[in-house]
Amino acid sequence: MKRPGLFELQVISAVASHRSFRAAAAEVGLSPSALSHVVAALEKRLGVRLFHRTTRSVSLTEAGDGLLSRIRPALAELSAAMESVNEYRDTPTGTLRITTSEGAAQQVFTPMVLEFMKRHPAMKVEIGVESRFVDIVKEGFDAGIRPLEAVPRDMVAVPCGPKQRAAVVGSPRYFKLNPRPNVPAELRAHRCIRLRKKNGGLYAWEFERRGEAQEIEVDGPLTLDTLSLVIEAALNGAGLAYLNAWDVRAYLASGKLVSVLEDWLPAWPGLCVFFPSHRHVPAGLRAFVEVVKEVTKRAASRAEP
Repeated sequence: MKRPGLFELQVISAVASHRSFRAAAAEVGLSPSALSHVVAALEKRLGVRLFHRTTRSVSLTEAGDGLLSRIRPALAELSAAMESVNEYRDTPTGTLRITTSEGAAQQVFTPMVLEFMKRHPAMKVEIGVESRFVDIVKEGFDAGIRPLEAVPRDMVAVPCGPKQRAAVVGSPRYFKLNPRPNVPAELRAHRCIRLRKKNGGLYAWEFERRGEAQEIEVDGPLTLDTLSLVIEAALNGAGLAYLNAWDVRAYLASGKLVSVLEDWLPAWPGLCVFFPSHRHVPAGLRAFVEVVKEVTKRAASRAEP
């Protein structure tokens, strides 16, 4: 039997990381049909199926998972070896893959990602948005961007923003018909817009004041799984929403949304870029981190009184 070539193994790894033939094809520079042919030909030679395929999803079979667990370390070593050549270039090249959440992506996209691409035009950036926390090593990302408290301890974490704070918001139209809640428990009498996670669970409405923490189980006629729709619903008076204050800062400033329960709203550590401490740091990622540090320092100096 002819042994799989390096490119075939890279194709398998890309499909497993993206869980999509189309996205994997874009990464490796093939058309989706050509990539599908590569996978099918390899499966035929090996005599096993590596992926379960439906019209909506792609997932590894047991055989595929076993193969990937063995070849990924080798692919990572080969990638690091090739990346070492990049050290001798005047400017980094290649693709920087970052995983983050929708809200975090919006915060860093313009000031950091676009600035990085402007400074390093030979680099490509791919951002994967997920509500779930992604294992960046297992799924082939160079780095992640999440709140500091969510980052595993074995990762290098570089701050990239101020503290985050929650906000309970509603429109002036909503508050013309409904009283403002004074304590979190009163939310049970309100129409609340709930945000569902990709794993099926609902985001909790968490509060804290003077060391007293509460988690309120709210109810309401509208449950959504997209942040932008939650904001739109709140703007149109459909109910109250529990969000990151950063995501609605412009609407709060303009008066289109009103914040309530501010004394009860918790803050948490700001965002950070994180990556493995035990792996070679690619030149592209190092350059991105330098941009992050510079932009963060500049923003902090502007915020000082």
